[in-house]
Amino acid sequence: MLLAADGLSNAAIAREVGTDNHTVGRWRKRFAQGRMDGLYDEPRPGAPRQIGDEEIAAIIAKTLETTPKGATHWSLRSMAKETGYAPSTVHRIWQAFGLQPHRAETFKLSTDPLFVEKVRDIVGLYLNPPARALVLCVDEKSQIQALEREKPVLPMMPGMPERRSDRYVRHGTTSLFAALDVATGEVAGRCFSRHRAVEFERFLNEIEANVPKEFDVHVVMDNASSHKTKTIKAWFARHPRWHPHFTPTSSSWINQVERFFSALTEKAIRRGVHRSTDELQQAIHAYIDSHNQDPKPFRWTKSADDILAAVKRFCLKMNGSSDSGH
Repeated sequence: MLLAADGLSNAAIAREVGTDNHTVGRWRKRFAQGRMDGLYDEPRPGAPRQIGDEEIAAIIAKTLETTPKGATHWSLRSMAKETGYAPSTVHRIWQAFGLQPHRAETFKLSTDPLFVEKVRDIVGLYLNPPARALVLCVDEKSQIQALEREKPVLPMMPGMPERRSDRYVRHGTTSLFAALDVATGEVAGRCFSRHRAVEFERFLNEIEANVPKEFDVHVVMDNASSHKTKTIKAWFARHPRWHPHFTPTSSSWINQVERFFSALTEKAIRRGVHRSTDELQQAIHAYIDSHNQDPKPFRWTKSADDILAAVKRFCLKMNGSSDSGH
């Protein structure tokens, strides 16, 4: 209305406030007919609300601060019985305030004394990689089982999802060593029957043979025992252009190759039927080949300061403390 008083047209007002001409015209008409009273909400259709703000606050407090007798968390029915409201009413309140008592998640905090230094080191590689250097995220996905269902898989049909027997036959395991190129998203992978330092050294040798000699190699990996044996330490000593960067303990999320492993599991392993480890390895390598035909790097957006600040907020919340500046 103030913009209209300044002489702007409906179209100009719509552009200014981010709406359409029809909405501007409707409110100008209401103001012309009822002046200031015309700008108030009109009575809405439907029955009036049967539960007040105090009752809603009481249900929220009970949900957050108490548990039902003999149970670990509230359900819709138990809360409805406790408060005397219909389950649908409880559901609407929980939904409005984002409460889901039936859900629970786990967390694990790193106790690595060099957590801060390692986070800054690795995130720095992701956001500001060194010139003339290759940054690789390396890890192994061990003990991948070759599973065959006892009964044939029933294919998806209209109105019916794919169905499979919940019983299966094991045909052995394989371990995948993989290296993700952070810059391109391309993955080098090799399957072995075991995942010892011997196999890891063979995998490193394969990468070394395929990386141009003029490049340094920065490799991000976790603290697995196979990565820190005398054999591997000696290998890095013989290859000075390789620079290992170890992730903090209990922090696999910072190694980007884990995201590739998650996609591999979801798209090629979990629902696959593999009658031997050879079939399983063929499926894994087929997925890697398909991925490398159109690789896309993962976008790392969080700075080290963002990550450390989020961890700090979480720790303070868990301890029930306020920010004391430490």
